[in-house]
Amino acid sequence: MTSMQQRAELQRRIWQIANDVRGAVDGWDFKQYVLGTLFYRFISENFASYIEGGDEGINYANLPDRVITADIKDDAVKTKGYFIYPSQLFAKMAASANTNESLNTDLATIFAAIESSANGYPSEHDIKGLFADFDTTSNRLGNTVRDKNTRLAAVLKGVADLDFGDFDASHIDLFGDAYEFLISNYAANAGKSGGEFFTPQHVSKLIAQIAMHKQTRVNKIYDPACGSGSLLLQAKKHFDAHIIEDGFFGQEINHTTYNLARMNMFLHSINYDKFNIQLGDTLRNPHFDEDKPFDAIVSNPPYSVKWIGSDDPTLINDDRFAPAGVLAPKSKADFAFVLHSLSYLSSKGRAAIVCFPGIFYRGGAEAKIRQYLIDNNYVETVISLAPNLFYGTTIAVNILVLSKHKTDTTIQFIDASGLFKKETNNNVLLDAHIEQIMQVFDSKANVDHFAQSIPFEKVASNDYNLSVSSYVEAKDNREVVDIAQLNAELKTTVAKIDKLRKDIDAIVAEIEGEELEV
Repeated sequence: MTSMQQRAELQRRIWQIANDVRGAVDGWDFKQYVLGTLFYRFISENFASYIEGGDEGINYANLPDRVITADIKDDAVKTKGYFIYPSQLFAKMAASANTNESLNTDLATIFAAIESSANGYPSEHDIKGLFADFDTTSNRLGNTVRDKNTRLAAVLKGVADLDFGDFDASHIDLFGDAYEFLISNYAANAGKSGGEFFTPQHVSKLIAQIAMHKQTRVNKIYDPACGSGSLLLQAKKHFDAHIIEDGFFGQEINHTTYNLARMNMFLHSINYDKFNIQLGDTLRNPHFDEDKPFDAIVSNPPYSVKWIGSDDPTLINDDRFAPAGVLAPKSKADFAFVLHSLSYLSSKGRAAIVCFPGIFYRGGAEAKIRQYLIDNNYVETVISLAPNLFYGTTIAVNILVLSKHKTDTTIQFIDASGLFKKETNNNVLLDAHIEQIMQVFDSKANVDHFAQSIPFEKVASNDYNLSVSSYVEAKDNREVVDIAQLNAELKTTVAKIDKLRKDIDAIVAEIEGEELEV
């Protein structure tokens, strides 16, 4: 099989395991066990590979715990961020899972030990609580200890049987791809809640390329509403050939999703010292004030959610919102996220933000914020995408591109609403579509019915409206009618109808004459 076929087969099997083992448990509720088990196997093999250091004479799993010295443990935690004893490795637990009557409590003890191994070290924050959602005592797994252990053993054995190959770079890629595949499938089946924590990879790829465009190196990349980290990781994939110097930063309000994001970083071989994912409300309690500014910002914040807004009188003096002179409406926090991102953006950077289209034409406070953005020349491009690209919503969203280093005062509008491939449940952007968007984004060329660069004055005079449809004329796909040909055809048709009527009248007259004679 080719590598693509191998990945497809691996993904098919892991999704089959996820569905077969969960039984009557809702897939959304069960996702933590499958994702957590995959993560447990990854960090176990990653750690064993680190200890063995390529020495074929060492098999870490076969070593007794007592030979591990305090110095070995100290060095390992400083490097990897955590420690796992040989007896705690995934392979050991999976091998005895079917006969271990205390499997659920043993796993809980191991997870607690892995997390506590980082206590007092720089990695403590990055490791603490990683397994919080992997509750081995939950009744979701079964009503009795035996039922819980049976289901846990099935998950462990299923994940253990997956063939990721030897632990190397391609092995790591397979783990990361498998994790992303699982997350995307859970998101696709979770409705609205799925869309809140995962941005589809094809859209993430476009957003990452926009934010990183023409940057040979960035200090760091940031997502203020990072979900499971998919946008940040797409930036890593796109930018591997260059350097993201100080790593990946994100904030997430949902605790479960926050844990998924941290796991996702590890599973994509981003070490604890190269990422910083924080838990909390970005708008009210933002992190990373000392780490800003960021050269690249990517974001798919929640659409039109409520926030405290003007109910907190201190926010109008907040450095993020004060320059605009007005707060985003309490019922629609979209522009609060936009202004937050702008305030964290460096003078050489670019932010690519997924936005609900209504914010680009509505009046009131949103119109005043648009005026602030346009008057200060921060808006580089607005891109309208096709509908039904995201999980949990069918709306056609926009990408707002902000920059603090524009060389002119024009604003580019791109109508990409016709670029998509229809699949079973959602539309998708193909690589060819992304390339088409990126080419015109780079050139800023005017293309009929697709892209227009509009002078600042025209946008300002149009009530600071940023709707793409106001500046890019939609292509008229109606059939062109040849009036002269149509008239000729009508004349011919009318003549035929007249002749037919005369023939019918003659036949009727003939019949009536025969009846009179009778």
